[in-house]
Amino acid sequence: MNRPQATDSKKSLDLEIEERDSVPMIAQPYQLYVERTDPTKNMARYYAMSIEAILFGDVCLTRKWGRIGARGQAMQHHFNKEEDAVQLFLKLLRSKRVRGYGPQTGGQQHGPPGTRTP
Repeated sequence: MNRPQATDSKKSLDLEIEERDSVPMIAQPYQLYVERTDPTKNMARYYAMSIEAILFGDVCLTRKWGRIGARGQAMQHHFNKEEDAVQLFLKLLRSKRVRGYGPQTGGQQHGPPGTRTP
């Protein structure tokens, strides 16, 4: 009738989980916040990126951008390897630097909406 079959330890799900659990988390934190302002054009934009580990050892690059003080937009990119996320992070950073984005200017710290600054 319905007899339980012996489990094959080579096909056990526990082995796969143990292998993925041994994958190290993010080697170092990757976060960026830059602004581009031009009062003559009424331009005040921000661009923020961060790389974070997510479930099962995958990595997520989150991008946020918009007008300073506004909610803006967000996009997430998922990767299997941290190196791939870092390559896109650096490529986007170079692109923003060419377009005139740089560190925060002035005495005020704006930060992306929804964050508190001291």
